[in-house]
Amino acid sequence: MSGIAELLINLGFEVTGSDMKTTNITENLQKHGAVIYEGHKPENVNDSDVLVYSSAVQVDNPELQRAKDKQIPIIRRAEMLSELLKLKQTSIAVGGTHGKTTTTSMMGAVLTEALLDPTLVVGGVVKSLDVNALLGQGDVIVAEADEFDKSFLQLTPTYAIITNIDTDHMDCYDSEEDLLNAFAQYANATPFYGAVVACVDEPLIKRILPDISRPVITYGFSGDAEFQAERRLYREVRSTFVVKHQGKKLGEVEMMVPGAHNIKNALAVIALGTEMNIDFNTISNGLKQFSGVKRRFEIKGIFDDVMVVDDYAHHPTEVSATLRAIKNGWDRRLVAVFQPHLYSRTQDLYEDFARSFLISDVLLVTDVYPAREEPIAGVTGELITNMAKSMGHENVYWVEDKKRLVAAMKALVEPGDLVITMGAGDIWRICDKYAAMLEKEAVEA
Repeated sequence: MSGIAELLINLGFEVTGSDMKTTNITENLQKHGAVIYEGHKPENVNDSDVLVYSSAVQVDNPELQRAKDKQIPIIRRAEMLSELLKLKQTSIAVGGTHGKTTTTSMMGAVLTEALLDPTLVVGGVVKSLDVNALLGQGDVIVAEADEFDKSFLQLTPTYAIITNIDTDHMDCYDSEEDLLNAFAQYANATPFYGAVVACVDEPLIKRILPDISRPVITYGFSGDAEFQAERRLYREVRSTFVVKHQGKKLGEVEMMVPGAHNIKNALAVIALGTEMNIDFNTISNGLKQFSGVKRRFEIKGIFDDVMVVDDYAHHPTEVSATLRAIKNGWDRRLVAVFQPHLYSRTQDLYEDFARSFLISDVLLVTDVYPAREEPIAGVTGELITNMAKSMGHENVYWVEDKKRLVAAMKALVEPGDLVITMGAGDIWRICDKYAAMLEKEAVEA
């Protein structure tokens, strides 16, 4: 929603919006000229020409009701995004359960390096731009394609990327088969002259390949991928690898983002960039200049040899990928501070969450960030801590009140540690408070 709002502002539209709480996202929109209300109230609608709502908004929302009463057109977020994709001759949609935001941003960096002046709609704030949407003058637009509520099925991009498929948002799908059918449908919405770029390391992607009737370009670490990454090296935030296309070496890539998952994200961009006739050196330079996205392994600083990082990971697969990247790149004790996101996700995946955190040296878990959901009896973050303990993790702490997290972190963290806060809620505020405390102590020492 925020990226769409920002792009509409750039197009010259007057944008107002509302959210239950002010966040770093709403604050960023205000900086760019949007009027943001805290809380949903009928009077927020005013004399709008159209109301755009996300899938998280309930049908009894007072602003939706006011818009209906005033006969203001009401459209879903995906419909507005679909219209925006039509503004440009070539459209790229980045779909997949994980990695959409980073891959979209990487694609934007490469297109910019190729002097194509792209338009971007991203689900996070691109560090180098300090925006999550950018109106370019070129003929290419890149946007995330969200599978939540099947909203990506409204898009008809020229090129569709599928980074991976995982069983998330299953409240929106009848079964795993329903989820796979939706991704196949998303892929087949591309035109015959377009292409689908897919990671063949992913078992669920392999299952849908026979159902895709459009040209498919594959990438991954496995031998059957058309675009492969070999000689992969990780050193702190730096990742380097050699790219091969159908067995032929294209060259080496160096990036300032860590982890195997980011190399795969880059491979998707390399594959599509090559398909779009962008030369490899330009692609490589664009990836080298990519500095990441806020809340995606965002390094807040190093204070008296304590490294502080914030990350958006809110699914076990994302947690595992990020923590493995830390263990591969840094020789530091790893302290993970996790805020679960959604009661339903916590209930369904608490065992997987616990397993994903076993690699950490110290784990602190606070209570669930509800977002759009009502509490579920018996479902708290303690499910994760209890399960992690039963699996053998010896340093696990349940900190129910997130206001106590900073004090708990201060008591447990040692010089040389890497501390990472994780979650899609407001855990970033805790990270900022903790980093500010460490910085103040360092100055006063």
